[in-house]
Amino acid sequence: MAEAANKHGTSGAPARRSRSRRTTTLCVLVPLILSTPGAVTAAHADAPRSAPGTPLPAAQSTVRQAAVQPSAQQAAAQSRQAAPHRLQNGTGSRSAEVTLNTVSPAVPDADGTLTLSGTVTNRSRTAISDGEIVLYSGQRLVSRSAIEQTAKRTGFQPGQEGTRVSGKGTTVEVDDLSPGQTRSFSLRVPVERLGVGDDGVHQLSVTLTGQSRAEPYEHVLGVARTFLPQYGGSGGETDMTFVWPLISGSHLTARTESDRRQTPVFRDDRLAKEIAPGGRLEQLVALGKNLPVSWVVDPDLLASVDAMTKPYKVETPEGVVAGDTRSNADARRWLNNLQEAVEDKEVVALPFGDPDLAALAHHGKKVSGTLGHLRPATDGARKTVETILHTTPNTDFAWPVEGAIDPSVVSVATSGGARSILTRSDSLRETDGLPYTPSAARPIGGGVTAVSADARLSKLFRDDMTNAEKATSAVQQFVAQSLALSEQNAAGTRNLVVAPQRMPSASQARAMAAAVEALEDAGWSDFTELGEASKAKPDPKAAKSVPSTGAYPARLRQQELDTNAFKQLQRTQSTLDDFTVILSQDDRVVTPFGNALRRELSTSWRGRENEAAAYRESVQAYLSELTRQVRLVQKSRMTLSGRSATIPVTVQNNLIQPVDGLELRLTSQRRIGLEIEEERQQVVVEGGHSQSLKFETSARANGRTLLEARLYTKDNKPYGPPMRFQVDVTEITSTVLLVIAGGVLLVVLAGVRMYTQRRRQGPAPDPDAPLVPGADADQRPEPEPDTDAATAATAATDTGAHPAGTADSADPDAPADVTAGPAAGTTPTDPPAPETSGTGPDAPNSTSDAEAPDTDTGPEKPDSPGAGEKVDR
Repeated sequence: MAEAANKHGTSGAPARRSRSRRTTTLCVLVPLILSTPGAVTAAHADAPRSAPGTPLPAAQSTVRQAAVQPSAQQAAAQSRQAAPHRLQNGTGSRSAEVTLNTVSPAVPDADGTLTLSGTVTNRSRTAISDGEIVLYSGQRLVSRSAIEQTAKRTGFQPGQEGTRVSGKGTTVEVDDLSPGQTRSFSLRVPVERLGVGDDGVHQLSVTLTGQSRAEPYEHVLGVARTFLPQYGGSGGETDMTFVWPLISGSHLTARTESDRRQTPVFRDDRLAKEIAPGGRLEQLVALGKNLPVSWVVDPDLLASVDAMTKPYKVETPEGVVAGDTRSNADARRWLNNLQEAVEDKEVVALPFGDPDLAALAHHGKKVSGTLGHLRPATDGARKTVETILHTTPNTDFAWPVEGAIDPSVVSVATSGGARSILTRSDSLRETDGLPYTPSAARPIGGGVTAVSADARLSKLFRDDMTNAEKATSAVQQFVAQSLALSEQNAAGTRNLVVAPQRMPSASQARAMAAAVEALEDAGWSDFTELGEASKAKPDPKAAKSVPSTGAYPARLRQQELDTNAFKQLQRTQSTLDDFTVILSQDDRVVTPFGNALRRELSTSWRGRENEAAAYRESVQAYLSELTRQVRLVQKSRMTLSGRSATIPVTVQNNLIQPVDGLELRLTSQRRIGLEIEEERQQVVVEGGHSQSLKFETSARANGRTLLEARLYTKDNKPYGPPMRFQVDVTEITSTVLLVIAGGVLLVVLAGVRMYTQRRRQGPAPDPDAPLVPGADADQRPEPEPDTDAATAATAATDTGAHPAGTADSADPDAPADVTAGPAAGTTPTDPPAPETSGTGPDAPNSTSDAEAPDTDTGPEKPDSPGAGEKVDR
């Protein structure tokens, strides 16, 4: 007693019981129960009952009628309330259905008052009369199994229900019930009248007694059971860790707008509804804010909500539309509330996207490269939480679906960096028959710790908690089971963990919060963080053997992504790798697509195979659409005239960023007919522009050939489909042949004429012959010019020959003004042969742009030249 008092800051059990405790109740789930028409209160139960069939005194009859008979409006409401109920053939203690919607407080003080409220429904085919709510206080339940069996038991079983509770305020009368009709009741009972003396968990049965036409005697017509925990400070010390999951599905697509901020595009508006006031995620944060829980968060959810704080787009059947601006404020408010809720508390961050570890282990590891997504997901988780929540998360944990593990699941989890695996006791089963529940931490080898959550407590909140009866039952079982755990005969302090379902609904979250509040006020457990539970001293007798692969639940295995899903993911990853190498700003693509690929691994796709496949296909389709924005412009059939020509090939970039990691290759299928001087050229194209690259070619023969242009990445991988076009080569035309023939003919004629003129001139004069006697040099008669000789000399000069009598053959000793042959500067009478060096087939085309540099054609315009250009050389 003293140890318990010191532990909780009190001086003893009486002081603990007298302290002001928070009243834990499920009234928030059913706020209108007490005001339901036809409600019956314990205040009207003071009038004594008469024997069946005996009329009541007039005064008592008036009180009873005023108390329980509804007005006309109430009767109409009751009729509407009873309408949905389906008639059954209930008999005996199953003639009526009794439900408990409120048990408040969940752990009452010994000197306090217990409030019970609920409904009774006639499930028989005859009317029920003289109904009365009667309590039975059962014996103490000494084990967790006994609590489970009591909760499952149906029908009234004499001898197992305990003793009927008597005394003032312990019963309440119920008006007659027609078949299928429902009435509500409320009962306030002092705890001391329940006759509970010992500490521990006690059964409390709430029954409807009365009679029916088929069974006209007083007997139990229906029963509901709950638990009454009483704690006096005895029992072992128990630390409790309650996992508070903050996880959602995959909401963001890989698509972003082309603006600088890359406006995100959401799959739908479901996330906006979840974070709006009253939404599931909004209530999870609001409820968990003041609870001693350990937050387990999927960083993808944080990133998605953060993206919603600014303008965003949403995919709809009509197309992509702008998101609701009100969601921006909701997202900011939700993140602010979450930051306040996790302040000074532990935040466990799962790998980004909450990957399905079991699916990866059983199918994904068969596909090369799939496991490589885990480590980046863990690194991204830490960065995301630090950036958005401004706190450093614990990233040592992995959480397989429903805590089910086998050796392959453990191996995959550790490959992603996890050192602690959150499992469950129905997977890591005890085999040594321990009489108590051991601590959660279990070393399983390799420096890895399995943290085994208690399966009974973890699965209590899976039902539809919008049903007040189920919510109340879950809370009462939770506090009862936890008290039974603390009373187990175990040495030392134990650390127990509760890990509910991954994505609890709003009603489930409210039930969970009520249970945590009740346990926090009860006094038999302290709350610790998940990280502390994993580091607690393990029980040497606890099970540490990981179940075999064959022990993995077949039900869960059927929900996993198959191998084809992982193959498709890897194809998308390969396409992304090939695409990013050509980008100058690859982060604009790597980040959204990398996150999308991690979302494809999410556990949220379980049971949603069609949605998962559609998401994968949408990611691949959008990525393929982006890769097609860098392409070759198709060319039409071309004709090349001449022995050399330039062929332009245009690369179009419709992305908003430059590409610079491509190589353009042009090859000919008929190398003898058309040769390409430089087949490879580097490509650099600005965003939204096109670039024409020019290839020099030479023709060796006439004919038709096919050219293929294709882009390649730096690592020699083809990029995009090839572009093929036809080229007709005309190497030598008829005009060129005529020019060549004419030139040859002129050269032959000139040679013949030179030969003829030489023969006419005879032998060359003797240079040593004496001059004419008595004649001065100035008076020497000039010889008459020989026109034919001059012409021949001119022709010889054109051909490089020097006929006799020219200056080149004159006597070097002769006077400068004495020449043989025509005078210098004379013009030949016949023109020279035409120039052929610039007219042959090898002559450059004056209109060719072969020497022009590669040009950027700029953004594509509607009036740009078509593909049917013709290059005429």
